[in-house]
Amino acid sequence: MEQKLNLGENYQINRVINGCWQLSEGHSIKNDLDFDDVMRAFHMLAERGFTSFDCGDIYSGVEEFLGKFVRELKHGSGLSPDQIQIHTKYVPDLDQLSQVDFAYTEKIIDRSLKRLNREIQDMVQFHWWDYEVPVCIETAEYLVRLKEKGKIRNISVTNFDTRHLKELVDAGIPVTTTQTQYSVFDRRPEKGYLEYCKGQGIPMLCYGTLSGGFLAERWIGKRMEEPETRSQVKYLQVIEDSLGWDGYQKLLKLLQGIAEKYQVGISQVASKYILSQEGVGAAIIGIRNSRHVEDNLKIFSFELEQEEIMEIRRFLEAYPTVEGEPFEQERTIGSKYRNIMWMNLNEEE
Repeated sequence: MEQKLNLGENYQINRVINGCWQLSEGHSIKNDLDFDDVMRAFHMLAERGFTSFDCGDIYSGVEEFLGKFVRELKHGSGLSPDQIQIHTKYVPDLDQLSQVDFAYTEKIIDRSLKRLNREIQDMVQFHWWDYEVPVCIETAEYLVRLKEKGKIRNISVTNFDTRHLKELVDAGIPVTTTQTQYSVFDRRPEKGYLEYCKGQGIPMLCYGTLSGGFLAERWIGKRMEEPETRSQVKYLQVIEDSLGWDGYQKLLKLLQGIAEKYQVGISQVASKYILSQEGVGAAIIGIRNSRHVEDNLKIFSFELEQEEIMEIRRFLEAYPTVEGEPFEQERTIGSKYRNIMWMNLNEEE
């Protein structure tokens, strides 16, 4: 399996992207991050060829931290800033959706450029909280204008469903990729979204692949006590609505048996399973420290046999997955998934 994905126009990214949501303010309930060690992890990953990073305009403090990384690359030896790819997001606040205009959009994109110390955005991934506010396509068209002005290289989307992605595509928005939650627990993309994206040639960049760290040996035979991060709060809900804790434990044992064959870990098998799905372009693996940098390399040290992929699929198909299309529950008023969303984080400066 190739480590790189070509997205056209001489633009190439890793099939394992370094995810930075876990570095945002308020993500870690214990507030225990060592940012000097995180910066060390950034350099280690980039030096090992993992040069693609995913962040967002609403990930408090993260764009600025990546901007510091860019400065270090400018003044250090080795990789240059042009050798890394930074994908951010454009997430207008829920309360502001009806007021979004071109000037507001350009201001947010310019702010991200300043924070990231970049001349052009490699990729801006567009998110829209409420489809009932009818200016989604118009707002995406603002990004097209900014692409024409040379401020954006690639326009993508995040957390869209099939119907509304199709509306963007039909309107002529040049969607490069789509970012969506996809894991052995959350198989909502398989309800039609993945098939549509394949048909349109839009690779899927998958987050939540390791579900906040739940896909690891440390959880075998354990019970959940108190979530340590917002990721764990989020993905615990997904486990409850899919395998349940008992089914989750059985899955861990299944994945462990496959992992032992290849001398890797459960997390590598879970990642490889998602990367093996046709139409998946990349998996986004969260960064919290430098301890697991070498784990990313192991993902490409083996190939799952087709029978192993089918064994995992047969196991999963015996259980339900989360109701609805991708991110549908997160948009549904009254849903427990929506209740943990923070929808007004794009404060102006």
